[in-house]
Amino acid sequence: MRVVIADDVMLIRSGLSRLLQEAGVTVVGEARDAEELLRLVGLEQPDVAIVDIRMPPRQTDEGLVATRRIRQEHPATGVVVLSQHLEPLYAKQLLTEQPYGVGYLLKERVSDIAVLVDACRRVTEGECVIDPTIVTMVLRQQAPDSPVQSLTDRERSVLALMAEGCSNAAIASRLHVSERTVEAACAVVFRKLGLEPSSEVNRRVLAVLAVVRG
Repeated sequence: MRVVIADDVMLIRSGLSRLLQEAGVTVVGEARDAEELLRLVGLEQPDVAIVDIRMPPRQTDEGLVATRRIRQEHPATGVVVLSQHLEPLYAKQLLTEQPYGVGYLLKERVSDIAVLVDACRRVTEGECVIDPTIVTMVLRQQAPDSPVQSLTDRERSVLALMAEGCSNAAIASRLHVSERTVEAACAVVFRKLGLEPSSEVNRRVLAVLAVVRG
């Protein structure tokens, strides 16, 4: 897997680069700002761009804007956005506009480099990954008429882990149940959210999108 890293703090860029390379990931470039990031993505065509949400010159949402351009202009490149602070509005905005091939994680989460590597792998497969803290928050803020409200506690747990990017095997391990039980719960979740089987869409992504929009 080939990645580029964008962060205006050199120590973070170099630290992530070293940890990723130790995990077997090829880092093909590092950028200090959104302009340099977009140039690198166009030049290197990486599998994934790891992007800080706040970068020069304004230190607001430059990473979010760059993510939109990357997904529009280079759809084969997934993006994992990193944020220092909990910003659910940005996460909702990003995932509503770009539900496929994107992830949103808090920087504290990637202290375990395996979490970041797994998120990168999942976005290259067209999935979306949301930080557990944000998943918990948006599940608590569901509107009264949201179909998510019809889910049982077990089904909501399965959906939450799905939103974090967990596979069925990982969900089964976390909930201490069999994979068959998870598969059955997923089927019920999809049905309650009105997501019919289709070869053209990823129902896991659409389920997560239902949570974000709710």
